[in-house]
Amino acid sequence: MKYILLTVFCLVCICSSVLAAQNTRQSIAKAPYVSALAINAATGDVLFEDNADARVYPASVLKLMDLYIVLTRIEEGKLNLGDMVQVTPEAARMGGSQVYLDPKEQFSVEELLYALMVQSANDAATALAIHISGSEAAFVELMNTTAKQLGMNNTIFHTEHGLPPAKGQEPDITTAKDMAILCRELVKRPEALKYTSTKTRGFRNDTFTMNNHNHLLGQPPGVDGLKTGYFQLAGFSIATTAPKGSQRVITLVMGSSNRKERDTKAMEIMNKALAELPAEAATVQAPPPAPTDPGQVSAPPAGTDTAAGEPQNTAATAPGSQPKGASSGWGKFFLGLGAGIFVFLAIVLIAGRILQQRRDGNRYIRRR
Repeated sequence: MKYILLTVFCLVCICSSVLAAQNTRQSIAKAPYVSALAINAATGDVLFEDNADARVYPASVLKLMDLYIVLTRIEEGKLNLGDMVQVTPEAARMGGSQVYLDPKEQFSVEELLYALMVQSANDAATALAIHISGSEAAFVELMNTTAKQLGMNNTIFHTEHGLPPAKGQEPDITTAKDMAILCRELVKRPEALKYTSTKTRGFRNDTFTMNNHNHLLGQPPGVDGLKTGYFQLAGFSIATTAPKGSQRVITLVMGSSNRKERDTKAMEIMNKALAELPAEAATVQAPPPAPTDPGQVSAPPAGTDTAAGEPQNTAATAPGSQPKGASSGWGKFFLGLGAGIFVFLAIVLIAGRILQQRRDGNRYIRRR
């Protein structure tokens, strides 16, 4: 009995300590949001801003850094989409949103990227982190190094997944401005939007259906990314992007106390920002130059054949003049004609002479 009471007492103490630790952190979420930002993706120009330097908890929005690191490694030739990733016990133990990985399983890098972006799978994030860096801690260090290289100076990561901090662990911290920097880098890569724009996808040979938490995907004006995030203390956050012609806007809404309000504000800011984009100049083809004289047609450069571009004779011929050698051709014609007439007349004379001789011979015979 004493051992039972002692065990219960210890459990109560542990639970009280956990609750006390959690109560020391206050929720930052508020209506309509803590911070918001919209930028021109190409130039970085700010199109809308509200408290964009405020420190917030990114929650699963930080998985965009995981995506960036994986795609960068692939570009560097250090990783391939088809590489198989062995699931570790650490990955299989991850809670929250997941695809229920098992240590006996292997999945390709690409399959885990879809799980990361569509299902927001924490176990996929850990599996990729350990595959790339050998441990979660080493990968988190890589995340922070990459953030500093990108200029995300008010960001510090403590996890690869964005879950609420455990006892004794500090929360992940970022700002809307810093996340906009990361999003700008991602939208430069069309393959990034392939993952962030997928609404539904099968996993584990289609035995598990993954559904994207971003309910704005596909909505006008054509939202095609990027990522949502939530836990109680962090509130609801979202990074979105949409194109307008050849231009693109990135919008961040961080720390909203309500998901629907977050989405509504994100779309309002997105549409305002798209309206602020500079008008794209229409491409007009210049007409060909008008001929200087009526009926004159522009000629190709001298020495170029109009059909094949091959060199040709560049000797010019003046209007009304004959090409070189034309006069000698006419002389040869008349000379030949005169010779022909002479031969014809000679034949006629010879034939007439022969006929005359035959007549004279016939007369001589009759006389005899």
